[in-house]
Amino acid sequence: MTESEQFSKITEIIEAYPRDQRFALAAMQDMQHAFNYIPEEGIAALSEYLGCAQSQLYSMATFYKALSLTPKGEHIIKICNGTACHLRGSMNLVTELKRDLGIEPGETSEDGLFSLELVNCLGSCALAPVMLVDGVYHNKLRVEQVPGIIEMYANAGAKGGEKA
Repeated sequence: MTESEQFSKITEIIEAYPRDQRFALAAMQDMQHAFNYIPEEGIAALSEYLGCAQSQLYSMATFYKALSLTPKGEHIIKICNGTACHLRGSMNLVTELKRDLGIEPGETSEDGLFSLELVNCLGSCALAPVMLVDGVYHNKLRVEQVPGIIEMYANAGAKGGEKA
């Protein structure tokens, strides 16, 4: 996406809302969805549109874990580390992903394909351990399944995939 296209998309997102600060979070969520992060230009444009300080928007963006101010990978991997998943080996999955992708939780691979996140709970305790990739649940995982799942997303060329 070119800089011009990105700015046009930011403007489209912002102008979909009334000029009222109570819509700031919704606009930032839409930016997050569109770009996989909230661009600095998005914060500046939203600040100007709403007539509020950029610091207020940055405060909101850093408070909510679902929002990010740094670019995320094309595919976002979330590993559940809730009690059930942890007891059933979620950290072994993390170790495998760190080895396969060369990144730590909270980082994005150099090629920009994958971001890895460790989350407290994905709400699928009976299916532990669980990994969520681009909104698709992969459950009752074993370490040896991880490379195949990663390869499937790497070769997909677009977001999505089938349940493992």
